[in-house]
Amino acid sequence: MAVVAGWTWVAAFFGIITLACTAFFRDPDRVPPTGAGFILSPADGRLMAIRETKGNGAGEPGTRLSIFMSPLDVHVNRSPVSGTVEDIEYYKGKFLAAYKESSSENNERNALTILEPSGRRVGVVQIAGVLARRIVCRVKQGDALEAGQRFGIIMFGSRVDVFLPAGAALQVVEGQQVTGGETILARNP
Repeated sequence: MAVVAGWTWVAAFFGIITLACTAFFRDPDRVPPTGAGFILSPADGRLMAIRETKGNGAGEPGTRLSIFMSPLDVHVNRSPVSGTVEDIEYYKGKFLAAYKESSSENNERNALTILEPSGRRVGVVQIAGVLARRIVCRVKQGDALEAGQRFGIIMFGSRVDVFLPAGAALQVVEGQQVTGGETILARNP
């Protein structure tokens, strides 16, 4: 309509917005690596921090990996392991910059605990950021997930924390770019 009316700048503006939204909501197919004991990245982005923790979402000691997703990354979240969704907890919170350490505890977030057939638990926390005002989780307690399977999305830039069980052997380093459903973060013992 804007082009017909001669408003090319308006048409160009809305065309750019349309292309940006199409790029943001892309959902490429991924092929998870095969093999036993892999813990995969649940999101595309940069691995910002690796920290030892006292609780992995299930109260067990382990390691927390924080992945920052910029607005240019794919924002579909994938299961890092095969297992059953044991627990889901939603927390209201702030919308601080997702790259800040404090966002893990202060921001709006949705935490899943996935129980592997081996009995190990892996936690995944979807964390909203400054622009991200909507967390979507499409699974419920008791659902079975395969490694690399889609389970949700966070809108417009955010963060995902992964809580690994104690003894998991890291396969990544801070600052590394990771790909959801494909990059091996760690191997279970």
